[in-house]
Amino acid sequence: MIDVNYRDSRPIYEQIKDGLRKLLVTGAIAKDEKLPSVREMASNMSINPNTIQRAYRELEAEGYIYSVAGKGSFAAGVQEIDEKHKSALKQKFMEVSKELASVKVPKEEVHCWVDEAYIN
Repeated sequence: MIDVNYRDSRPIYEQIKDGLRKLLVTGAIAKDEKLPSVREMASNMSINPNTIQRAYRELEAEGYIYSVAGKGSFAAGVQEIDEKHKSALKQKFMEVSKELASVKVPKEEVHCWVDEAYIN
């Protein structure tokens, strides 16, 4: 189930996207399993269908789901998701690393942060 927090600063479509992504990555939604239609999900959550459509569109662009014309949206395989997600995370990490270097944060300190993240 996806929870939407109206007090969260993130847009609703991002909360839905993050909730679906978590279900897909954890295997709660199996590979090739059909997702609820946009209208069905919008009705169940009492949210505008355009909001659900935006979340689905972005998940499809990220490779988490795929659409079949006339059939609906389906979960992509975890292996495909992992590779695309890892690539996107690496890109974000590289951007943050370059910014840290530009403000002269020592490499050793960044390494400590990475180690700390892996320990927790």
